[in-house]
Amino acid sequence: MRLLDEANIDDIAVGAAILGSGGGSNPYIGKLMAREAIKRYGPVQLHTLDELDDDDLIVPAAGMGAPVVAVEKLPAGDDIVRAFHALGKYTGRAPRATMSIESGGMNSVRPIYLAARLGIPVVDCDGMGRAFPEIQMTVLTAGGISASPFAMSDERGNILLMDAVSNRWVEVFARSCVTHMGAIGAIALYSATVKQLKAAAIHGTTTLAEKIGRTVREARLKERNPVDAVRAVVDGFLVFRGKISDVDRRISEGFAKGGAKMAGSGAFEGQELQLAFQNEHLVLRVDGDYVATTPDLIAVLDSETGAPITTEALRYGMRVAVIAFPCAPQWREPAALELVCPRYFGYDIDYVPVEERFAS
Repeated sequence: MRLLDEANIDDIAVGAAILGSGGGSNPYIGKLMAREAIKRYGPVQLHTLDELDDDDLIVPAAGMGAPVVAVEKLPAGDDIVRAFHALGKYTGRAPRATMSIESGGMNSVRPIYLAARLGIPVVDCDGMGRAFPEIQMTVLTAGGISASPFAMSDERGNILLMDAVSNRWVEVFARSCVTHMGAIGAIALYSATVKQLKAAAIHGTTTLAEKIGRTVREARLKERNPVDAVRAVVDGFLVFRGKISDVDRRISEGFAKGGAKMAGSGAFEGQELQLAFQNEHLVLRVDGDYVATTPDLIAVLDSETGAPITTEALRYGMRVAVIAFPCAPQWREPAALELVCPRYFGYDIDYVPVEERFAS
């Protein structure tokens, strides 16, 4: 066990946004929420799964909706507390701790905010090792853990409780409801015991996010290239450098969907990158050829500072570097890959691990 205080939050937020593959919503907003909660209520305990009892109940908490909406519609904080309490009341068990359902932007630090407010620990694991747009897209689903019972709350105080027949049906019903909530809400779901999470979750993701964020910060302080530093720490590949020449982004069915084009510079002069996203970056092509696809991670970074740029923050004229790196090994198992492969999102291409693409 170790304590997370205000000094940890900046690194975790930056690292989580890089792991988020463009999703998980704006890390700056979540960082402010978590830092303020720790300042007011005190540091948060970060536990590994091995430090808890096997029968302890862990309830993940997160935000749901289109990340671009959070730019103007800031979360109040009470919504995630209401959802968490509602789920505990419904199950009849007091959760021992909370955790991130995904590694990405705001959704990696909102559980820290929740833990500070309620005086409970956070567990150093998550259900994706990155971010994905739909509720059933977790390794927990592949591991047989149900997203039900599910609780959702909005800023008005509305609370929705759901018990669906599958995790996919939780997504279908919840997406409709979050649209009526203004395209953003807070959720609690995938309640599971420590024993279940030991078998199904991705371990150590909060610590990994902090390590990546610290790498960016130290590279800046030592006047080293932060993009190269990030690429090294995640065992990734530099895919592209250039300028964003076009962004097409729209809200559809509760998601931020669209893409971006980039014109190459330096070693990539004369090349064009095309990036497609649905809340998160899904596939990228260079001069028409696929270079990286889901479930591998795609991160767009400021070319000078290494700061991650989420899908809602992409703007014309930005000078960026794009890196791609391998997903957590659990995603390459058949049951998990089926949930998030390129064909699920409508791309007529089979998944090829990013390291194999760059080895050829």
